Amino acid sequence: MTIKTVATNRKAYHDYHLQDSIEAGIALTGTEIKSIRAGRVSLREAFVRPEGVELWLLNAHIARYEQGSYLSHEPTRPRKLLLHRKQIDNLISKVQEKGFTLVPLKLYIKDDIAKVEVALARGKRQYDKREAITRRETEREIRRVVKRQRL
Repeated sequence: MTIKTVATNRKAYHDYHLQDSIEAGIALTGTEIKSIRAGRVSLREAFVRPEGVELWLLNAHIARYEQGSYLSHEPTRPRKLLLHRKQIDNLISKVQEKGFTLVPLKLYIKDDIAKVEVALARGKRQYDKREAITRRETEREIRRVVKRQRL
């Protein structure tokens, strides 16, 4: 089983408290999978929205395939996520709770099939973001001091 990570949504790790994550397939066209394999993907502004009994990946930018014809895909078109019915129902019920949303974390190729890791997330407040930054900086400083003392 080979896994090649194509894109990560680093902004999601900064802006959200992540709860559960789940692997989902994506319904793609031929030129989209070729662009994904070439690594021309951005999940920065992407999000997942439930519509009816389906989950849709919105605002994920998959660049047009350069060798494709004029019938190539639209870069930010909505893409259907492929999950089992029970998984979809479970995620939709959790999203309807106050403050939860679905965020794509990673897009990767697993055994020649494109997959996306979707997480249930709760938005961070501004002070939470500042707290995380200060914690990260202090850990960095501690590592520097420890490294100097070893020498």
